[in-house]
Amino acid sequence: MTTAVARLEPPRPRSRSLWSDALMHIGRDKLTLLALIILVLMTIAAIVSPPIIENQLGIDANRTRIPDRFLAPGEEGHWLGTDQLGRDQLIRLLYGGRISLAIAYSASAISLIIGVTLGLIAGYARGRVDDAIIWLINTVNAIPIIFLLLVASSLWSPSPEMLIVILAVLGWIPSARLVRGEVLSLRERDYVLAARALGAPTWRLLVHHFLPNVLPTAIVYLSINAGTLILLESALSYLGVGVQPPEPSWGNMLTEARTFLALGSHLILPPGLCIAMTVLCFYLIGDGLRDALDPQTTRK
Repeated sequence: MTTAVARLEPPRPRSRSLWSDALMHIGRDKLTLLALIILVLMTIAAIVSPPIIENQLGIDANRTRIPDRFLAPGEEGHWLGTDQLGRDQLIRLLYGGRISLAIAYSASAISLIIGVTLGLIAGYARGRVDDAIIWLINTVNAIPIIFLLLVASSLWSPSPEMLIVILAVLGWIPSARLVRGEVLSLRERDYVLAARALGAPTWRLLVHHFLPNVLPTAIVYLSINAGTLILLESALSYLGVGVQPPEPSWGNMLTEARTFLALGSHLILPPGLCIAMTVLCFYLIGDGLRDALDPQTTRK
């Protein structure tokens, strides 16, 4: 009888995790999906397209040809025209996308790792360790970030690799504050107290109890910070301490185009649109992830 009743009972629905609910929510969020698709396509185009276009059109990204300077889009096989040195604007835009996106992805990821690590340690350890980290955060945060970037870029050669290190080292403070605040609220929860009572070591508490709970906040911050870093790179290029020509980035291409606005007005639109579209996509993805990783939103 018991077996027969058990067979008649409907199967219990499997409980879904926060991440599966978040994926389902993102699948229904058309704006976030569109921004994600655009960003992925731009990244793939910047990585894969330049050598293909160079081979197909017979164009060298570093070749200068003064008679072809300031050609309009579409003239002599140059789809986006040429710059003040006769270089193809499309190829330089794609190579510049490699550098600008690499700076955004790499610097935001490194700064997030530093911020999450220090935030976990500060929030869990408290005491002198917390005081020392908070002192460091307040000291660095008291100085304007653009001033620190200018000083660091002036002391070291502003190559893309060095710029990634500088932006990462100076960009971990907001994420550390967010993670520290989350850990301070989590460390008094019942399941954490129970794990301590059972003798769980510190590393297990940090990795298995605190990190999964602060990870959604960290991921949202990662996407928003990547867009901010692209704007910072453009601002540094405008001030002359960003990625230095002839190596292209969207920031220094936009700066050079401003100088030759009267002769080549077509040069300012492509890098400006790429910066604006990329930053907008990062912010839209961050906003969508914030909604998707909110349990109150995904459970509705």
